[in-house]
Amino acid sequence: MFARLRSDIQCILERDPAARSAFEVLTCYPGLHAVLLHRPAHWCWNHGLRWPGRFISHIARFLTGIEIHPGAKIGNRVFFDHAMGTVVGETAEIGDGCTIYQGVTLGGTSLYKGTKRHPTLGRDVVVSAGAKVLGGFEVGDGAKIGSNAVVIKPVPAGATAVGIPARIIPSKQGESADVTEDAKPKFQAYGITQEDDPLQQALRGLVDSAASQEHQIALLWQAIEKLAEARERDCVPKDAARQECFEADKLNQLVGK
Repeated sequence: MFARLRSDIQCILERDPAARSAFEVLTCYPGLHAVLLHRPAHWCWNHGLRWPGRFISHIARFLTGIEIHPGAKIGNRVFFDHAMGTVVGETAEIGDGCTIYQGVTLGGTSLYKGTKRHPTLGRDVVVSAGAKVLGGFEVGDGAKIGSNAVVIKPVPAGATAVGIPARIIPSKQGESADVTEDAKPKFQAYGITQEDDPLQQALRGLVDSAASQEHQIALLWQAIEKLAEARERDCVPKDAARQECFEADKLNQLVGK
């Protein structure tokens, strides 16, 4: 029991630069208190003591602002950072080393009792502030859920999900999508990714394609104009686009860098 408690405290010291000592973490971190209170509640739930389990979880919710159903499964070294307003559903499973921020919902979209209604998080998953993960699917190891994302489908291991509904940024070379320069994956607070939103990438691709096409058209009209001059014939329409006017850079700035 004490070894597990030391592990819980150590993981917070490693991931939160504001944590100054083990005593501060033990006495002032509601995320740790929520996990510690969940364990007896979960034990009661698994041994048929459903009301005591719910009552302990209710007390934990009152004390910490974090609502974890006693039926939920939580692994080792799970850190609820701030986590006020976080809700974890009955059939949710949280793997070892996960980090969950404030306002997160691990919820369900089904009303059928006895079914897997809530998500399963793999190891070292980061679920950022305000994110909603809804459904009985899996989020792979090392995945990141961006702030305020609404995830309604599985997320592959190492990928990052952003947007409403969430779009998937795949991992690169077997590493998390938020690791672009360092060879060794590292913890990223709030699941921040250095990659672009997939929608932004698509829009910039369309902008670049349109700019390239206009450039080619301008070159064609210029070539036709030279041929016409050589034959002393004026066959180029007055409204021919001999010069480029497509503002690709401006549009890219509007889409976002």
